[in-house]
Amino acid sequence: MAKQKGITPFVGTLGGINFYYLKGKPVARKAGGGFNSKAIKSKGSMQRVRENASEFAHCSQVNKVFRQALRPFYQGVKFSSFHSYLMRLFLGLKDLDGVHARGQRRVGSGVDTAEGTLLLQQFDYTPACDITTVLPFKFVYDASNYTLTILDFNISKVAFLPGATHVELLYGVLDFNFETLDYDLHLASSLVLDRNYSGGGLYLEPSTLPTGIGTCLAVTGVRFYQEVDGELYMLKDQTGVGLVVGC
Repeated sequence: MAKQKGITPFVGTLGGINFYYLKGKPVARKAGGGFNSKAIKSKGSMQRVRENASEFAHCSQVNKVFRQALRPFYQGVKFSSFHSYLMRLFLGLKDLDGVHARGQRRVGSGVDTAEGTLLLQQFDYTPACDITTVLPFKFVYDASNYTLTILDFNISKVAFLPGATHVELLYGVLDFNFETLDYDLHLASSLVLDRNYSGGGLYLEPSTLPTGIGTCLAVTGVRFYQEVDGELYMLKDQTGVGLVVGC
């Protein structure tokens, strides 16, 4: 690759050389040898590329809708790279599909496997705020009535964000169809507790129940607030917003 010199850089192909801009600078290189849309769509040697592109597009769409479904847990906080980070999860789930041929593998088929269920549960959704560290308690999810119980809750063990005076616990059941991408999120009333909370165990129950759209996922979230003149202000920092998913 060479740089162009001259008052008016040329853009196009001339004499087997491509002239174009790269990062705002005019450059030139020998034409040919790279991918182009026609070759990718038609050449047999590009079959693997087409397969990967199709599966990646599917995973990206599932990712987009899944993030939309979880938005109430991180509303107001900007996760600029959340989509690209979660692609690891959905590409991994797609790889677990043993039903469809390569190029047609689906996230939903991966979710249906034991390995997929474990992957959904163990994935670190918010690495900047590890909810198991912030809330070092045992979470008991009852699949028969979709409730969440924290028997050993103790406010003194909560890892409060610096400057925070209150912690909010959120809980809901996400009924998500990984094939049709239909979903419903059934939320419980959130609990906002200050540092002086003296109660023990906590019990959270969704106000509505899943209707069987797809896979039911128990989602627990945490966020922090600072009280100023009697008003609570959410601390809009990625380190203070966390969530975990269970099945």
